[in-house]
Amino acid sequence: MPVDPELLEILVCPQSKGELELVELSEEVRTMVAEKYREHFRDEEPIVEEGLYCAESALVYPIVSDIPVMLIDEALPASVIGR
Repeated sequence: MPVDPELLEILVCPQSKGELELVELSEEVRTMVAEKYREHFRDEEPIVEEGLYCAESALVYPIVSDIPVMLIDEALPASVIGR
Protein backbone atom coordinates (compact mmCIF):
# COMPACT_ATOMS: atom_id res chain seq x y z
CA MET A 1 0.00 0.00 0.00
CA PRO A 2 1.57 3.32 -1.05
CA VAL A 3 1.92 6.33 1.20
CA ASP A 4 -1.36 8.25 1.41
CA PRO A 5 -1.32 11.18 -1.08
CA GLU A 6 -3.01 13.42 1.50
CA LEU A 7 -0.18 12.70 3.93
CA LEU A 8 2.39 13.55 1.27
CA GLU A 9 0.70 16.91 0.72
CA ILE A 10 1.16 17.97 4.34
CA LEU A 11 4.64 16.54 5.00
CA VAL A 12 7.59 18.93 4.86
CA CYS A 13 11.30 18.48 5.39
CA PRO A 14 12.02 18.49 9.13
CA GLN A 15 15.26 20.39 8.55
CA SER A 16 14.30 23.13 6.07
CA LYS A 17 10.49 22.94 6.14
CA GLY A 18 10.77 22.72 2.34
CA GLU A 19 8.56 20.80 -0.05
CA LEU A 20 9.14 17.11 -0.63
CA GLU A 21 9.17 15.25 -3.92
CA LEU A 22 8.49 11.52 -4.21
CA VAL A 23 11.49 9.83 -5.89
CA GLU A 24 12.44 6.28 -6.87
CA LEU A 25 15.49 4.81 -5.19
CA SER A 26 18.06 2.67 -7.00
CA GLU A 27 18.29 -1.03 -6.24
CA GLU A 28 21.59 -0.46 -4.41
CA VAL A 29 20.07 2.20 -2.14
CA ARG A 30 16.94 0.10 -1.59
CA THR A 31 19.05 -2.83 -0.42
CA MET A 32 21.19 -0.64 1.86
CA VAL A 33 18.15 0.94 3.55
CA ALA A 34 16.32 -2.40 3.87
CA GLU A 35 19.37 -3.91 5.60
CA LYS A 36 19.54 -0.95 7.97
CA TYR A 37 15.90 -1.37 9.06
CA ARG A 38 15.72 -5.19 8.97
CA GLU A 39 16.05 -5.55 12.76
CA HIS A 40 12.97 -3.35 13.26
CA PHE A 41 10.81 -5.72 11.19
CA ARG A 42 11.01 -8.97 13.15
CA ASP A 43 9.20 -11.40 10.87
CA GLU A 44 8.81 -9.21 7.80
CA GLU A 45 11.13 -8.04 5.08
CA PRO A 46 11.24 -4.21 5.01
CA ILE A 47 10.13 -2.90 1.64
CA VAL A 48 12.00 0.10 0.30
CA GLU A 49 11.25 1.54 -3.14
CA GLU A 50 10.87 5.30 -2.81
CA GLY A 51 11.98 8.27 -0.78
CA LEU A 52 11.00 11.88 -0.21
CA TYR A 53 13.51 14.36 -1.62
CA CYS A 54 13.92 17.93 -0.38
CA ALA A 55 15.85 20.21 -2.75
CA GLU A 56 16.34 22.89 -0.09
CA SER A 57 18.13 20.61 2.37
CA ALA A 58 19.50 18.17 -0.25
CA LEU A 59 18.20 15.22 1.79
CA VAL A 60 16.20 12.11 0.92
CA TYR A 61 13.96 10.60 3.59
CA PRO A 62 13.44 6.88 2.86
CA ILE A 63 10.00 5.30 2.85
CA VAL A 64 10.24 1.92 4.58
CA SER A 65 7.25 -0.42 4.27
CA ASP A 66 5.03 2.57 3.40
CA ILE A 67 6.21 4.60 6.40
CA PRO A 68 8.17 7.80 5.67
CA VAL A 69 11.19 7.96 7.99
CA MET A 70 11.16 11.71 8.66
CA LEU A 71 14.20 11.92 10.93
CA ILE A 72 17.08 14.19 9.92
CA ASP A 73 19.62 11.72 11.31
CA GLU A 74 18.15 8.92 9.17
CA ALA A 75 18.01 10.96 5.93
CA LEU A 76 20.22 10.12 2.99
CA PRO A 77 22.27 12.65 1.02
CA ALA A 78 20.73 13.76 -2.29
CA SER A 79 23.70 12.18 -4.07
CA VAL A 80 21.97 8.77 -3.66
CA ILE A 81 19.50 9.91 -6.31
CA GLY A 82 22.06 11.75 -8.41
CA ARG A 83 21.21 15.26 -7.28
